[in-house]
Amino acid sequence: MMQTAQQQQPLLSTSFPAEFTPGARSAVRTCLRVQPEEKVTLITDEKCLSIAASIAAELEDLGCIWNGFILEQLAPRPLANMPQAVLDDMETSQVSIFAVEVQPNELRSRMQMTDVVNRQGIRHAHMVNITPEIMTQGMRADYQAVDELSQAVLDRVQKATYVRATTPAGTDLHVALSPEYKWFKTSGIISREKWGNLPGGECFTAPGEVNGVFVVDGVVGDYLCARYGILEHTPLTIWIEGNRIRRVACDNKQLEEDFWAYTHTDGNSDRVGEFAIGTNIGVTKVIGNILQDEKFPGIHIAFGDPYGAHTGAPWRSSTHIDVVGLHFNIWLGDEHGETQIMQNGEFLIQP
Repeated sequence: MMQTAQQQQPLLSTSFPAEFTPGARSAVRTCLRVQPEEKVTLITDEKCLSIAASIAAELEDLGCIWNGFILEQLAPRPLANMPQAVLDDMETSQVSIFAVEVQPNELRSRMQMTDVVNRQGIRHAHMVNITPEIMTQGMRADYQAVDELSQAVLDRVQKATYVRATTPAGTDLHVALSPEYKWFKTSGIISREKWGNLPGGECFTAPGEVNGVFVVDGVVGDYLCARYGILEHTPLTIWIEGNRIRRVACDNKQLEEDFWAYTHTDGNSDRVGEFAIGTNIGVTKVIGNILQDEKFPGIHIAFGDPYGAHTGAPWRSSTHIDVVGLHFNIWLGDEHGETQIMQNGEFLIQP
C-alpha cells in the first residue's frame, strides 16, 4: 500500500499548537531518523489527533511516503484487534508511529502491532497516552545526552549480578539478574533492534528474581494511571516474593482492588516481567502519565509480559502494568561488592 491523499488529508487538515513542533521534529528527525526515501505508518486516534498532526507535518516537510490511520474510523474502541489495514500498511514500512490514548483491554491489539514491528525490524515509536504536556516536556529532552547516560547505565548493569534499591517511602528491593536475559537501552534513539517508547529514556531487562517491597509513590501504569494519577499521598505498597506479588496495600481501597484484579488476569499477570532504570534527565517530576513517568530517573518495574522476544524470557502474559517510585537509592552488585549509581534520585555516574 502506497501513499494516498485520503489517508493523509485528515491529519494535514488538523491544526495543532506551534509548541508541539520541537517535540514532533525530535521524534521524526532525532529519535527515528526518518529518511526521505523511507515509508512511515502513522497510527493515531481522535484524542491524539492534534499531536499526530504535528508529526504528520514533519513527515510531510521531510518528503517521505507516509500513511495515516485514525483508529475510530476503522474499528470500534476498545479495539478487539488491530485493524487489518494498519497491519497491512506496516508490512511495507520502515518506520511506524503509534500516538494513541489507550483504552482498557487493548493490549492484545498493541501486541499484534508490535509482532509486525519485531518481525519486520521496523523502527517503531510507541507514544501511548501521549499528551500536550508530554509534547512540551519529555519530548523536548536532549536525546543525545539521554542516550549517552543510558549507555553508561547499560555498561554497568550488564556487568552486575544483582541490584539493590531503597527509597525514603519504604521501598527495599533485591533484584537478582539472569545472564540469560538481555538488557536493552531505549533512550529515545530508536533502532531496528528494539522499538521504543517516546519520550524515551530507560534501560530494562527481565529480572531473574525480585524479592522485597516496592512502594509506588509515583504512578501505576496502563489505564489505572489516568484513573488514579500521582500516588505520592496515597502510595500503593507491593510485597514481592520469588518474583510474584504476595500482598498489596493502599489507603485507597478501590486502587488496591483494581490493581489486584489487573495483576491477576492470567497466570503470569502477578509476575515481575520487567525491571528498568529510568534515564531521561530532561524529566524533572512525575506528571501522572506513565508514558513519561516511567522514564523519570529511578526504578520502575512491571508485572506481566516480559517482552520475551527481546529479553529472552521464555514466558508470556496478556497484561503488562508498570509501577514507578520516587527518590531512589540504587546499588549494583557482584562478587566484588557494590557500587552506588543513584542517591535520592540523582545519578552518581557520568557518561
